[in-house]
Amino acid sequence: MAEISSIAQRLLQFSPDAMLVVDELGIIRFSNETSSGVFGYTPQQLIGQPVKLLIPERFHTRHGAHMGNFMRHPASREMGARINDLFARRADGSEFPAGIRLSPFRDGDQNFVAAAIRDMTERRSISDALVAAREEADRANRAKSRFLATASHDLRQPLQAIRLINASMQKLTQHDPGLRDLVSHQEMAIDSATRLLNALLDISRLESGAIDPQLSPVGLAAAFADLGREFEPAAAAKKLRLEFPDTQVVMSTDRTLFAQLLQNLIGNALKYTERGHVRIAQTIDSDALVLKIEDSGVGIPEDKLERIFDEYYQIGRQGTQRLGVGLGLAIVREVSRLLGYSVAVASTVGEGTCVSVRIPRHRLLLESEAPARADVEDATAHTLSGRRLILLEDNDSVRMATELFLSLEGFDTRAAATVAEAQGLLLDMRPGDVFIADYHLDGKLTGLDVLRQLRERHGRDVPAILLSGDLQSMMRVVRTSIPQCRFLSKPVDTKALLSAIAELSGGP
Repeated sequence: MAEISSIAQRLLQFSPDAMLVVDELGIIRFSNETSSGVFGYTPQQLIGQPVKLLIPERFHTRHGAHMGNFMRHPASREMGARINDLFARRADGSEFPAGIRLSPFRDGDQNFVAAAIRDMTERRSISDALVAAREEADRANRAKSRFLATASHDLRQPLQAIRLINASMQKLTQHDPGLRDLVSHQEMAIDSATRLLNALLDISRLESGAIDPQLSPVGLAAAFADLGREFEPAAAAKKLRLEFPDTQVVMSTDRTLFAQLLQNLIGNALKYTERGHVRIAQTIDSDALVLKIEDSGVGIPEDKLERIFDEYYQIGRQGTQRLGVGLGLAIVREVSRLLGYSVAVASTVGEGTCVSVRIPRHRLLLESEAPARADVEDATAHTLSGRRLILLEDNDSVRMATELFLSLEGFDTRAAATVAEAQGLLLDMRPGDVFIADYHLDGKLTGLDVLRQLRERHGRDVPAILLSGDLQSMMRVVRTSIPQCRFLSKPVDTKALLSAIAELSGGP
């Protein structure tokens, strides 16, 4: 091989990689100084030796075949598809993962291959650590998802029983002011625990990536009507005006996540407002539908605005009670991110706050695309006393508490602990009867499965209420609206339960 120029030789000698030049017979014709640190051989010891000296013996056969193929079709390339493919051998017999880059060249009438070789031990260690970390993160994420599914159901079950027992106690103590006051304080504690549990589970589920938005047409008028029914009692208790706009807007969104976003914003506004109003306004500009949640509350200091969407952050409120753990706006942030909305806040201390939610205009639909919605009748429109209810609940304490509450409300309640036990009761379903079931049952069937079988057997839309400790997950299973069926989240609000029974029991 012709002499290498002095400049090229210096570049090769001080290259960060071990540099070898190998001829067509696989003999090393050049080795730079870096090779000493990588292989443990001096350049003089390597020159004239077969390159197989640096390859573990178990790879010799494969190396010969690769060498022959390369010389027949020479081209610059990286050897090995992955870091773990290649190994080299040091003078002491130890091995290391190697990264090798080949570049063929011709000198006179001879073909040579220049090989740049790098010890990949550190890089492989980092790669292995990253793979292990990702696998551990995946395991943790799966465990977190399993925990959320279990916790969402199991933690809400005792709260469901406690809330229903509390409602029954209110009925039984209505003529004893002292006990009734005590039971009312218990109700507030139950409500507080429910809000805390919901917030903790919601933010964990959102951050874990366990939620995939399911878009469907949602009419704002119907959504606002639901929110009005939910928050009007809280607003009335503080003598606040809760105002919603008249609207015909229909949009494509995840109905559950969208409701959750507005629930947290309205709930937050009510919490920080002691007098005046909480108002939801709507405008449409060239780019977006803008929903504004305005209140006449205490306001937010300018230096706190940047932190209000942080988890567990609450602004100190002089003269007002601390409620919750500061997760409402963190949930708003995560839901907005999932849905592709933007949220902005403007506030003046002592005057109030306005939260603006910008929804991209391409999400708006024609009014005709709104889902049909049955009119909800007032509970007083029906004489509920004596109405028959078939209850399927596999949790003993929840079943007992639900049966007690409904019986005290005047319903003829027939309860079953298993699907098999319920089948006998369901055979005798009459017009006006309502089927109430937990969604998650012990066994293969869900409450929805039992309802579908029941309707198929009777050949009509038997009215039903399905209760779930994880309503969001359940609603993602229910892709389309189910007629004469209402879905309520545990721990169920007793007023919502009675309202649903009143609505459903009026039809055949």
